Amino acid sequence: MATPDVGQPAPEISLPGLVLVDGERHDDQYSLSAQRGHPMVLAFYPGDNTPVCTRQMCSYAAGIEVFRGLGAPVWGISPQDLDSHESFARDQGLGFPLLADTAREAAKKYGIAMVGLGLRRSVFLIDADGVVRWKQVGLVGLTYADVDTIAEQIRQLTPA
Repeated sequence: MATPDVGQPAPEISLPGLVLVDGERHDDQYSLSAQRGHPMVLAFYPGDNTPVCTRQMCSYAAGIEVFRGLGAPVWGISPQDLDSHESFARDQGLGFPLLADTAREAAKKYGIAMVGLGLRRSVFLIDADGVVRWKQVGLVGLTYADVDTIAEQIRQLTPA
């Protein structure tokens, strides 16, 4: 499946995920359609506790107040299971949802699945109406969109 273009409806995803709140694990089912009404940041990353993924997710955790201030929740999405996500979140102090795309269904819907390699590191900004408004899809996966870049894209969604 092709990566959705900017201006196209975001493919629906519904995945199990968890978030740590004051050290306590909270599991839930996360559905994009249930998030309508505000922008969303979907951050697809190849793997828990890998060097670049750790830097990326930690940078988003450090900037989480920026995202919250803009009314845009962040979801980290990778192929690992919830137990792996819990360990990763605890080790790195991540306080936003990590979703388990173990069958790579979401990665396929977003056109970023790579046979034998998992997925391409990618960030999608979805607007309040469920439309893709910005994306960064990595070719190699060694770089990622930083907090300031994503925040600027979110600000552009809001009329002055």
